[in-house]
Amino acid sequence: MNEHRPGNFTMLPTIVKNLLIINGLFFLASFTLQSVYRYDLVDILGMHYIYSEKFKPYQLFTYMFMHGDITHIFFNMFALWMFGKTLETVWGPKKFLIYYLVTGIGAVFIHSIVVYFEISPVMSAIDEYLAKPSTDDFKMFMESENFKVVSADIHRNLNAFIETYNSLLKSSPDRALSKSIDFMQQYRIDYQNAPVVVGASGAVFGILLAFGMLFPNSVIYLYFAIPIKAKYFVMIYGAAELFMGVSNQSGDNVAHFAHLGGMIFGFILIKYWQKQNNNKPWIS
Repeated sequence: MNEHRPGNFTMLPTIVKNLLIINGLFFLASFTLQSVYRYDLVDILGMHYIYSEKFKPYQLFTYMFMHGDITHIFFNMFALWMFGKTLETVWGPKKFLIYYLVTGIGAVFIHSIVVYFEISPVMSAIDEYLAKPSTDDFKMFMESENFKVVSADIHRNLNAFIETYNSLLKSSPDRALSKSIDFMQQYRIDYQNAPVVVGASGAVFGILLAFGMLFPNSVIYLYFAIPIKAKYFVMIYGAAELFMGVSNQSGDNVAHFAHLGGMIFGFILIKYWQKQNNNKPWIS
């Protein structure tokens, strides 16, 4: 039975080493630009909802190199180093890079589908109101679960709107209704702009899946102390992500379905390679 422990940082294979460097540089650039110039690189390079006005196709790629904080990037890069170097050594740099990018893009693809189904009811409710606005319907919308202050932009616009609206309700109901229409149009934009996903976690979960399939009986030392076979480690993580994603009760601001997406696309790609290479997908 093989044991898989963290080794040293020397002699890293090419792709893993460069991914570590690139992610580190992007994190430093993001932190510096935000701190010094108040320039939000995450808002530009992070993955926005596909129907958001802030969405750009390049975000499907760049989001993988952005991270929210030091803990986020540390654990992603630690897992990339710990498991990725073994996979690249076995697969070779070209196949490993393809796998990394496919699982990263696949992760955000699955995440985007989930976000679409989460956002669609809110968009439908907004469209219904805008098609036939009334002060009573506006009050009902604002008190419903469809109204959520999920971003700083929504919070700022709400504060600027609410006092004026309440005043106009008493003095000029028609103007109040017009204000509510303007607010709802802006809320629609801000709500679609709000979801932003960043991080290499989808690709990292794809790497975990691949390691579990390639070395199922290798022992991983969880927290450097608890031994667990790689195949069980992957199964437990996958089940936990599915549970937290479906239950939506964790409140941890984590894109659990993106993690699952990385594993799903990783599994599909591995099976494709297996078919193409006569059941020897690991030979580069």
